[in-house]
Amino acid sequence: MLKAYECEVHMIASTAPAAPMTHRHRLLVFGGLMLAGLMSSLDATVLGTALPAIVGDLGGLDRLAWVSTAYVLATSVTVPLSGRLGDLFGRRPILLTGLLGFLAGSAACGAAPTMTWLIVFRAGQGAAAGCLMSSMFALTGDLFEPRERAKYQGYSALIFAVSSIAGPLVGGFLTDHASWRWVFYVNLPLGLAATAATLLFLRLPKPGGRPRIDYAGIVLLGAAVTCFTLFTSWAGTRYAWGSPVVLALAAGSAVLFTVWVLAERTAAEPVVPPRLFHDRSFGVACVVAAAGGATGFGLATYLPMFFQVVGGVGATRSGLLLLPMMIALLAASMGAGRYIHRTGRYHRLPAASMAVSAAGVGLLATMDTGTGVFTAGCYMAVLGFGAGLSQQVVLLIAQNAAPPRDLGAASSGVFATRMLGTATGMAVFGSIVSSRFAEEVARRVPDGRVPAFGDAVRPEVLDTFPAPVRDGVAEAFADAFSTLFAAALPVLAVGLAAALLLRHVPLAPRGPRERE
Repeated sequence: MLKAYECEVHMIASTAPAAPMTHRHRLLVFGGLMLAGLMSSLDATVLGTALPAIVGDLGGLDRLAWVSTAYVLATSVTVPLSGRLGDLFGRRPILLTGLLGFLAGSAACGAAPTMTWLIVFRAGQGAAAGCLMSSMFALTGDLFEPRERAKYQGYSALIFAVSSIAGPLVGGFLTDHASWRWVFYVNLPLGLAATAATLLFLRLPKPGGRPRIDYAGIVLLGAAVTCFTLFTSWAGTRYAWGSPVVLALAAGSAVLFTVWVLAERTAAEPVVPPRLFHDRSFGVACVVAAAGGATGFGLATYLPMFFQVVGGVGATRSGLLLLPMMIALLAASMGAGRYIHRTGRYHRLPAASMAVSAAGVGLLATMDTGTGVFTAGCYMAVLGFGAGLSQQVVLLIAQNAAPPRDLGAASSGVFATRMLGTATGMAVFGSIVSSRFAEEVARRVPDGRVPAFGDAVRPEVLDTFPAPVRDGVAEAFADAFSTLFAAALPVLAVGLAAALLLRHVPLAPRGPRERE
């Protein structure tokens, strides 16, 4: 009975009439999706330079970390859930829910009277951002044929490149020339434009059949992702790795993920259907996405720290020094999309991505206190180019492997895997840097003058130490980062091994037809 029901739903959904959308309308909708994605990704990076002003206005220094943690946590939970809900109820209502929720959350954050309320509103904003991100990727699959889709998914990499570089700069500019509250208010015109494009031009057939919501799967996956996100955020920073809190979160996430996997095997409409993993391509896409997230975005988080401590560069300039990596990532992503659009071939790109990324990481491992900015920029460009070769390609692979009724679940599943890989990489790599630094600085700096890791990464504190201490700290950091980059190589090796298993499956036509 269950299989017959699933077949009926699949036949209804796949034979629904094509959406009456012209190519121009699809481009306008895609522009709105780009604005929505830019809003949600910017809000993950824009607050860094505004946080001191927020604390000065609202207080609550002891809860400051939750302003960012609440956003990331809520986004991590809602990305996989909203992707599946889009499959069941239609992409348009999920996208509109995300847009309206993000607009309301932005307005509320800008008007927050206390730190507690700001954290609450940030959680709501992050939940809406998850709906936006999952809708953006799934809708690109709905709007365009696979070859054409590859080109536009390459363009969407622009969002992440811009947000990584522009976020801190925009936050600092608005805080200095207006108010920290405008960091949130600036989202309102962007969100209204994206909402207008959705309401006016987005027309898709509604899914057929009566949806069955997997409540148990939603609760279990939400709880598992929550524990895992808190584990990766707190381990080695707020709490020691061996502390009861961190161990409890690690054990809790492992148990919850296991129970969730078992529950999904019997659910009528699971959040992430196990049938997706029956196709090797989807599993490979998830492994490559996780490896790329850990080594690309995870390492990029710590590179500005290297330039500040080892190179003596200011905070703003250290962020700008990531430009070579982001430009190379963008060029590779757009180039890969155009290559697929022209040839229809894609299966070698993930392996090339892992190999080139490994070369970049190997070059970064050779950096020391004498490495110049230009040389470091070239090394980072190699890493960025490697990351860009697979950033959007894995999404295309997952969408091509999924049946039409699972398009949203496949898209959000790969994106969520990349997020979890990034979070894991940041936690593990941060622990490697701090522990290795503690060993090296104790050997290089005279007894009694060894600075703590937290002081060493703050230039204003490090500048108060004598020159021999600063030199010892720089050398210790250089050695610690060499160990960090070397530790990333096995992760890329796993990704490469998985990518080599990928077979070429012709891109199946699935996008809407243009109206004559």
